[in-house]
Order: sequence, then structure tokens, then C-alpha cells
Amino acid sequence: MVKELIIDSSPENGVTIALLQDKQLVELNREPAGSHFSVGDIYLGRIKKIMPGLNAAFVDVGYDKDAFLHYLDLGPQVLSLLKLTRVVKNGSYRENLLGSLKLEKDIDKAGKISDVLSRNVVIPVQIAKEPISTKGPRLSSDLSIAGRYVVLVPFSSTVSISKKIKSSAERARLKKIVESIRPANFGVIIRTVSEGKGVDELQKDLLDLIAKWELFTKRLKKCRTSTKNIGRNG
Repeated sequence: MVKELIIDSSPENGVTIALLQDKQLVELNREPAGSHFSVGDIYLGRIKKIMPGLNAAFVDVGYDKDAFLHYLDLGPQVLSLLKLTRVVKNGSYRENLLGSLKLEKDIDKAGKISDVLSRNVVIPVQIAKEPISTKGPRLSSDLSIAGRYVVLVPFSSTVSISKKIKSSAERARLKKIVESIRPANFGVIIRTVSEGKGVDELQKDLLDLIAKWELFTKRLKKCRTSTKNIGRNG
């Protein structure tokens, strides 16, 4: 028995995958152009179904199969994310950052998803794993936006540094730079490649990520469910 996998990809026609067995077609899958869900992309999803036995939810993000969101992937500050979504969507939140948002308490690590989410709730979610075969994307609502040197983490106040950066002086220098421009209610992860980089490079990277968050907030105000807001890769 000889099996062959043939893949045809183009920007105009999308991706076609054909599985042949002894030169006979046994499976054909097509993904239209523009429907690719990449890791890091953020969508406004709508909760379709709560699965208490799995402690998870199925979420509509515009893919032909509902995406999967487990309780452990909600993130500790999911209640703050839900709060932000509500106040932005109803027009009662006027800024694009988080300085005036009162953060909610972290959720219980051993809690139940039914205590946090319910059917038809809308929530920003990030693609954690791309869809494969008959499965939809795997999601996280613990949002982050990664740049070249740093990662921006909303609803946090922690500045953490890669453990691979060993020098205490360098760690202190990097933290001082980031703390000087970090917005309120945003944490930052300083990546290994930041070691030895100058103020201008780090500042530009962080300001670019802040601009992406501001764009996310602006789009959140008017976007409909399943509309992509921002992507980690731009």
C-alpha cells in the first residue's frame, strides 16, 4: 500500500490537501484563501456551548468548526478581560489603554468554567493552536502580544526577565528601561534577545506593542463576533 499526500497552496485559491492511496483519492480537504488561523491571532469569539464535563467551552471564531477553550487557558485575569469587553462595547470606556480600568480578582485555579462563562458571551480569544483535520483551533483568553525583544501582557503589573540573562546588572538595566515606559495595568516579559540592546531598540519595540493594543481596543468597539482584531505577527 502506497500513500501520498499532495498539497497545493496559492494566495488566490487557498490550500488543497489530497491523500492518495495506491494512486486513488481517499481524502480531500480544502481551506479557502484568507481563512488561515495563525497562532497569536486575536478574535472576538462567542461562546456556543459550555461543556462542564470537560471544564471547557466551544467558541465561534468564524471557523467552520467551533474552537476549544479550556478553563486552564482562560488566564487568571479573564474577569478583567470580560469587564473590558463589556465597557468598550457599550461605549462607557473612553481610553485605549487600561489605566482607568479597575481590575477584577484572579479566578480560582481549580474553578469551573460555568462560573466564569455562559452561552452567547463574547470574549476576545487568542489562537493557541491552529486547526488541524476535523478539529477547530485551540484557544486561550490569557492574551499577550509578542514583539522582538519584549512581550506585552495586559491586566498585569509584573516585569519578568528571561532566566537565560544571567548578569544582575543587565537584568536591572533592562527592568529599569521597561518600567520607565510600561503603561499601568500592563506587565512585560523581557526576552533573551533583549540582552545588550539599547534604550531606543527596547523602547521602540514596546511602543509598537502598545500601539497594537490601542488598535485592538479601537477595533473591539465596532467589530462583530468572529472579526479578527489583531495578530501577534502583525
